[in-house]
Amino acid sequence: MGKLKQAGLVCAGLAGGILISLQFSAMAEKEARVSLPVEELRTFAEIFNAVKRGYVEPVEDQKLITHAISGMLSNLDPHSSYLDADAFKDLQTTTQGEFGGLGIEVGMEDGLVKVISPIEDTPADRAGVKAGDLIFKLDDKLVKGMTLTDAVKRMRGKPKTEIKLSILRKGEPRPIEITLTREIIKVQSVKSKLIDEYYGYLRVTSFQENTTSSVVKHLNDLYEPGSLKGLVLDLRNDPGGLLHSAIGVAAAFLPYGTLVTSTDGRVPDARHQYFANPEDYLRGGKEDFIRKIPVEALKVPMIVLINGGSASASEIVAGALQDHKRAVIMGTTSFGKGSVQTIIPLPGSTAIKLTTARYFTPSGRSIQAKGIIPDITVEETPNGVSAMRLREADLENHLEDNRGDGKEAAPATPPAKPGTTPGKDVDDEGFEPQGRELASKKDYQLNQAINLLKAMQIVQSR
Repeated sequence: MGKLKQAGLVCAGLAGGILISLQFSAMAEKEARVSLPVEELRTFAEIFNAVKRGYVEPVEDQKLITHAISGMLSNLDPHSSYLDADAFKDLQTTTQGEFGGLGIEVGMEDGLVKVISPIEDTPADRAGVKAGDLIFKLDDKLVKGMTLTDAVKRMRGKPKTEIKLSILRKGEPRPIEITLTREIIKVQSVKSKLIDEYYGYLRVTSFQENTTSSVVKHLNDLYEPGSLKGLVLDLRNDPGGLLHSAIGVAAAFLPYGTLVTSTDGRVPDARHQYFANPEDYLRGGKEDFIRKIPVEALKVPMIVLINGGSASASEIVAGALQDHKRAVIMGTTSFGKGSVQTIIPLPGSTAIKLTTARYFTPSGRSIQAKGIIPDITVEETPNGVSAMRLREADLENHLEDNRGDGKEAAPATPPAKPGTTPGKDVDDEGFEPQGRELASKKDYQLNQAINLLKAMQIVQSR
């Protein structure tokens, strides 16, 4: 598998899909300024001057400086980046749960746009765009030579306008051409369904500004007919989102004041503990909606489903519920993004997204490049096959775990079992993709979760 040069930019601005922290002020405390590397800066100035004088075409100073800043940040780790005015605006819009475009999270590999994940119920998802697809042409324009930002801008556009994607897909002998119609993407981050009358299914697709309040509403709806015998919290393919939303969702199932996660970095602002307290999951003077959750929700037997697409904020929730033994974690190892990004605004309506800390589960486990390992491993099909997914450990320049616990990082893709074909698309094995039908009867992992909840109910009754 090729290494991604950049990752986490999303068509129409999904904020990298695995963003943890969104802060619109510079860090309050900074380390003492260090002396500037004079010799290296002199070399930079000489290169800048050589390009200005000798490049085949004139280049504006602002463009050169912007590219220098972008390169400096993108080479630190996969999640640090420079946000121009458009990208910064898209980032702020996305956290509200609505943005324009095609609905795909993309990165760059070997000069082509690589699809990390299509977003549920979007034009890309409905048209059959798949994770791992390589986009080599946008309309009649070759992607080779574009920056990732330029490619994303081309995929954006006014709603109801069309764009043609030319795609290379593993296992397909010829390129695939898909024409998509752009639309305003409204992401419904929480969905729910009652299964077999007594078992609740709660799906969180991303952690946005209003996700916690939506979880509260859906829990009340599930409990309205009566008590539940079990609850499944589905965090599969949830790329993450806002930190305070993750704390709020965890707080919905944990006692007041319970430690949810902690962060550690070089500056004082980056060292913090977050608890299931209103001051950590509410913003402003909002009403504490957690108080409206049925009291039974704190004790109901619970299973959390995760997979390689569960990242960042979803890993915080799964890790907290696992460490406090509040839920059984089932599925496959999560993505492994255990880093915190801070948004630092700059003059001219631009900003930088800078990795400032690592986050840890309540017991002090680092998830970075390792992920949450489920208590019970269940692959996505009865035949033991799961989708081949990109993980944090596959990204170029990814941060290593600096609190080694002696455990190896999970492999990016599970080894093929006898009788299966490595890389085979799991749809062919009977897996029902998320977003097609909520709580589908063909969803093998969900069925196993419900079976376990029923078994737990039998044991408790005895």
